[in-house]
Amino acid sequence: MDSSEEERDRDRAVINSSDPAPKAVLLVGGLGTRLRPVVHSAPKSLAPIGDQPFLVLLVRQLANQGIKRLVLCTGYLANQIETVFGDGSEFGVTIEYSREPQALGTAGAIKFAQSLLDRLPYFLAMNGDSFLKVDFNELIAAHRMYDGLATLAVVSVSNASRYGTVRINSQNRIIEFCEKTGQDSPGLINGGVYVFSPKLLDHIPGGPSSLEKEVFPNILRHGVYAMEQEGTFIDIGTPADYEHAQTLFEHGV
Repeated sequence: MDSSEEERDRDRAVINSSDPAPKAVLLVGGLGTRLRPVVHSAPKSLAPIGDQPFLVLLVRQLANQGIKRLVLCTGYLANQIETVFGDGSEFGVTIEYSREPQALGTAGAIKFAQSLLDRLPYFLAMNGDSFLKVDFNELIAAHRMYDGLATLAVVSVSNASRYGTVRINSQNRIIEFCEKTGQDSPGLINGGVYVFSPKLLDHIPGGPSSLEKEVFPNILRHGVYAMEQEGTFIDIGTPADYEHAQTLFEHGV
């Protein structure tokens, strides 16, 4: 075992021995309007990938790494998600639901679920329409080390035209969130997997709001960090990306 493996094992031991079982929030309330041409009557997170809904892949990814307390922030067609997952026992997890009364956006949904989160030392959050191959325990360990409000999993892509990008310094602190330019150029993008301090909730206004547009740029001075990932990143937000996701999972991603 090399030194880096020993450090990862120590990090996991610290997390497992001293913390309550971590929770993960999955943001699955979106309307998915861009995907409607191919997914007509189901929420985007239930779009089938092979023979199972996309959200099942995320739940199993979490469960396989020991993250078994989940909060699903639902909204659009919430009943369908609750019917598939129930209390989570079929998937080896426990699930609590936070159903939005209206579309609240990525930040607003987390704020609405505050009563399920604010006594935790930290919590994971994930977009429900993307998949990133990531070691959640390593991401948690990085967040504890940085001791900021947020730690983002980021991914280097060759074409960042569809995404906003991030700029980081030599200490992996994010110094700028850049709007998407539409230009075909490489960049570091938000991978849609986060670890948050519950203090982040104090910086989210009531009502609809976006993590990416309204929260992250305004909390940089409080410490927002990045951990770059080299694993596969899959976004199913558009029909073309959804088709690409089908191909990737057919080949065993």
